[in-house]
Amino acid sequence: MTTALITHADCLGHVTPPGHPERVARLDHVLHAMAALDLLRLAAPRAGDADLLRCHPQAHLDRIRAALPAGGAAQLDADTWLSPGSEEAARRAAGAAVRAVDAVLGGEVRNAFCATRPPGHHAEQETPMGFCLFGNVAIAARHALDHHGLERVAVVDFDVHHGNGTQALLWDEPRALLVTSQQMPLWPGSGAPSERGAHGQILNVPLAPRSGGAEMRAAYETLVFPRLDAFAPELLLISAGFDAHQDDPLAELAWSTEDFRWLSRELCRRAETLCGGRVVSVLEGGYDLEALAASARAHVEELIEAGK
Repeated sequence: MTTALITHADCLGHVTPPGHPERVARLDHVLHAMAALDLLRLAAPRAGDADLLRCHPQAHLDRIRAALPAGGAAQLDADTWLSPGSEEAARRAAGAAVRAVDAVLGGEVRNAFCATRPPGHHAEQETPMGFCLFGNVAIAARHALDHHGLERVAVVDFDVHHGNGTQALLWDEPRALLVTSQQMPLWPGSGAPSERGAHGQILNVPLAPRSGGAEMRAAYETLVFPRLDAFAPELLLISAGFDAHQDDPLAELAWSTEDFRWLSRELCRRAETLCGGRVVSVLEGGYDLEALAASARAHVEELIEAGK
């Protein structure tokens, strides 16, 4: 058994305007940080319409395609842009998450990390937003449930921004537990503890600005891990955003690289007990390039150790 790294060069073809935080250099830095690690490297397939339609209506797919510019850039909202290669990048990102689920549930690998962009956890059913076009992790969850027939899938999202898209896409899904920690207050403004899902299967864990690793560890030990244990998922999906790092320019949490390592190790330990170590992790945010690379590497090193 081993750990898969799933990526594709098309994910570098999503080009944002100069100065935009979600830029090509993010993926370059992550891949460089993984270069010396012992990983099974797999090419991300292109997600087909059937994959995307598990979470998004056809009108959403059509809107993305119609908005693609022939050259330069097109703006969908204040934060979200398209270039000519954006749809292909986004389909590879969603396809990587689906491929990772297949690889892990099929016994090809023990766990997997999807090094892709654009991220996905802000994309709602018909609304691309927050740098995101398709709900990659939610699509992976639906694929595990509907295609592979799992009965319980858990998603843990530790990005500093609330995964409003994943929450919206899984709001009515009783087979999916969503646990998400985020700085509050912070954009997009959702993620209060009162947002519990249609079946009480969503747990939001707000963290105060300027809080650090100690507060995060306490929250996960007292709230998150017991909820995971009680749910007993057959697969753990992770929205791995690294923008809670103390050096990140877009938020105000103060986690260290070692905090991400600790959280990754603890999630893998629980997955070992609950679901035979079956973990699929998908890159979300992280906008200080050095902090992103170091934290993503620490995260994947823990996946590798757990996959031995």
